[in-house]
Amino acid sequence: MTLPRSMAASVRTAGGVSFALFAAMLAMTGPAAAQGKLEAHYDVTLSGILVGTGVWAVDILDDQYSTTANGGATGLLKAFAHGTGTGASQGRVVNGALVPANYTATISSSKKSETIRMSLVGGNVKDFVIEPTPPVDAKRIPVTDAHKRGVVDPMSAPLLHVPGTADPLGPEACHATTGVFDGRMRYDLRLDFKRMEMVKSEKGYHGPAVVCAIYFSPIAGYVPDRLAIKYLAAQRNMEIWLAPIAGTRVLVPYRLTIPTPLGTGKLESTQFITSAIPPKTAAKAQ
Repeated sequence: MTLPRSMAASVRTAGGVSFALFAAMLAMTGPAAAQGKLEAHYDVTLSGILVGTGVWAVDILDDQYSTTANGGATGLLKAFAHGTGTGASQGRVVNGALVPANYTATISSSKKSETIRMSLVGGNVKDFVIEPTPPVDAKRIPVTDAHKRGVVDPMSAPLLHVPGTADPLGPEACHATTGVFDGRMRYDLRLDFKRMEMVKSEKGYHGPAVVCAIYFSPIAGYVPDRLAIKYLAAQRNMEIWLAPIAGTRVLVPYRLTIPTPLGTGKLESTQFITSAIPPKTAAKAQ
């Protein structure tokens, strides 16, 4: 199957944006509550056509957490872009807060493969490396040391804690803004409450989800003239649907929708299997 070059580029951009936002959104880490785990499977569609799939796993214990994800192109997108991606992050739970320590991501296509490794201490980037080293682009806005402070990595990012004792599935879940550094680009993400919805996956979770609007603001590490960046920054119709990890006050993405030039891009869970971890089981796992 072949597509016009401009259309192929748009579909690649849509697929890349979906994977990136899945990995990066939403970067609102905070105090954790109790212990729980999640295994979720996702489909990525463009105008209703399947273009990718992914799997995401999260484990939250008393003093540590980990999250991993992998995904790849399929169907239409795989016909001309054989892409896969994996990511992982680990950290500690310190005084109830999720504190990222290590992050790794690898993006591969038929033409190249790139790996990003990053370490963080107390919300600040200690060091990072991109392999192979990317060429210098004079048009790219430089990332300064200040840009690498008070940030989270993209794989810790989707763990959204809701403080307090009330039901975490409500408007308060969407009152958050944070900074993300993915090894190349520094950007801010802001949420606003929109509404409540009911969801039902093919396997696993069936219940309410809180729907938040997403606003993307690039800060540094990007080329201002890139159409994909301009497009995302101008969007006012992106949405994230959040569902809970059992046994915790942590919410994670169940559905993500992004308008694109070729129609709506959507990442949606088909399996959302979550369970609380009993304290004794958690102790043995440690």
